[in-house]
Amino acid sequence: MAMNIVEKIFASHLTEGQIKEGAPLSLAVDQVYTQDATGTMTWLEFEAIGIERVKVPLAVSYVDHNMLQSDFMNADDHLFLQTAAAKFGAYFSKPGNGICHQVHLERFAAPGKIALGTDSHTPTQGGMGMIAIGVGGLEAATVMAGAALEINMPKVVKVNLIGSLKKPHVTAMDVILTLLKMLTVKGGVGKIFEYGGEGVKGLSITERATITNMGAELGATTSIFPSDGMTYKYLKAQGRERDWIELSADEGAYYAETIDLDLSSLEPMIACPHSPDNVKPIKELTGKKVHQVCIGSCTNSSYQAMKTVALILKGNVVAPEVSLMINPGSKQVYEMLSREGLIADMIAAGSRIMESSCGPCIGMGAAPGSGQVSVRSYNRNFKGRSGTKDAEIYLTNPVACALMAIKGFIVDPRNAHVDIPLVEEPEDFLISNALLLAPPESGSDLTIIRGPNIKEVPIKDPLSDIIEAEIILKTGDNVTTDDIMPAGSKILPLRSNIPAISDFVFRNLDESFAKRAAQLKERGGCIIIGGDNYGQGSSREHAALAPMYLGLQAVIAKSFARIHRSNLINFGILPLVFKDSSDYARVNQGDRLRIEGVKESLKGSQTFTIRVLGTESTFMALGNLNERERALILSGGLLQHTRQHR
Repeated sequence: MAMNIVEKIFASHLTEGQIKEGAPLSLAVDQVYTQDATGTMTWLEFEAIGIERVKVPLAVSYVDHNMLQSDFMNADDHLFLQTAAAKFGAYFSKPGNGICHQVHLERFAAPGKIALGTDSHTPTQGGMGMIAIGVGGLEAATVMAGAALEINMPKVVKVNLIGSLKKPHVTAMDVILTLLKMLTVKGGVGKIFEYGGEGVKGLSITERATITNMGAELGATTSIFPSDGMTYKYLKAQGRERDWIELSADEGAYYAETIDLDLSSLEPMIACPHSPDNVKPIKELTGKKVHQVCIGSCTNSSYQAMKTVALILKGNVVAPEVSLMINPGSKQVYEMLSREGLIADMIAAGSRIMESSCGPCIGMGAAPGSGQVSVRSYNRNFKGRSGTKDAEIYLTNPVACALMAIKGFIVDPRNAHVDIPLVEEPEDFLISNALLLAPPESGSDLTIIRGPNIKEVPIKDPLSDIIEAEIILKTGDNVTTDDIMPAGSKILPLRSNIPAISDFVFRNLDESFAKRAAQLKERGGCIIIGGDNYGQGSSREHAALAPMYLGLQAVIAKSFARIHRSNLINFGILPLVFKDSSDYARVNQGDRLRIEGVKESLKGSQTFTIRVLGTESTFMALGNLNERERALILSGGLLQHTRQHR
């Protein structure tokens, strides 16, 4: 039978189930990687399971988010991660080695394999021809402890690329921005995007990775490209040609949908505040004043992208009222640019060169000024994510970013009157693993070092048969995990201290949320009402774990983003969807709800009758949980369930 790329990889990793759209699958996993903002909790959860050594073939612990060391907390977390990785059998990527997705692409990603990462942009590795999926930390911990990846088979959508991108003013970023304009941030929910067609052949691996990276903003489970001659060329340049296999779809393979995209017809695009799908042609915004430009992040910080930016800046000067920040994606990229004198060219132009880290993308420094316009080559522009609530954040390709830094205003690259070079990936990359530490053969004699900010993982009680709780908050559509659990330099260092970080839950939407939740905890806890696509964005499980700690019992929404729904289930919080979405308008913040026969409904039809106390009003909600998810909710979450069944 003809198979697409996704089906081929799933078939080679299938341990249980049937590769049929919507059916539950159990898949063996080849690689798991974490980053420090989610990794501290992941390793605490792995430790709580009680397994001595990771059971996946490869595990890597990266440090790239919490790089600012303004006090002891981040430094303590880095030491904890290094000693935990050594004890449990994972590689450790030290601070300064680079952004997890960029480094993983360089050193570990391989076609035909399956990887999980505790970051929503893990699909970056799909540019290498592998299935790479972002998950919550607890799910990653259980897979490292020997569990399979449990997933319902998504729809596979073919994106048929026609033509070529060989124009200097249009980059891979414009491909994914165009798709976001077409499909919106909800357009990929329940889907995997598989790229094919003649247009694929002209895209480098890092260009492909830009597209798969930002496919996360579509809400997609993941995205993937074929493994071809371009893949071999990149792996050979990285000294890893042994990892190459050819991988493509069979002729006549089935796809749930097909999208044709002519690369030759694309123009420079820009995402406007405050959503990655609020996309317009750059030409429509020409002339708007720019105060800050940021180039890098896991989306656009490859050698190819960075060298292009350096050559544009060479001999030019950043506009007087613009602050230009550049963060190369990895030590490899940084060192290669340095040895070629390109960092000097960037500095000479007036750039501020930052660490190889996530930096401003996650709100970790370089926040723009009050009401300022910041144009970035990043992947997200949610309100307040930059660290400045009233800033206007725009997303565009790195070429356009460099030109706007020079001009001081939004400019269409086609009309900038600046030479734009076409840069190819090199034949050989500079290989140095000085900041990448391999695990020892045994960790039995090693001690994990933990600072005073690192606390135990909180545990939820098993599910009650009656939930009676107050609606503490009613949200609109597309609420993000940044809204639920903000990031930034003040909050991220608390990631391993759930009691402390819980004070910031929903801080950007409702400053009194944590205080009110604590008060309601003794009265049965609380319930949240959500709109469509509740929990989009980051994979951060703290957006479920911290609300659970505060007493959240259930979220009733019109629909959920995939990763956040999984995280709610993993921490024993019941995710329900309105049977009739019009009932959303009938309930309000402050209403007290009662759900009886919860366990019976969960085990049976998963249809829940919900009473609004003090009125005659009732409405219906649905669970839509598979057998495994029901078991997790009944146990009180994935950690308890794993302990019971290991």
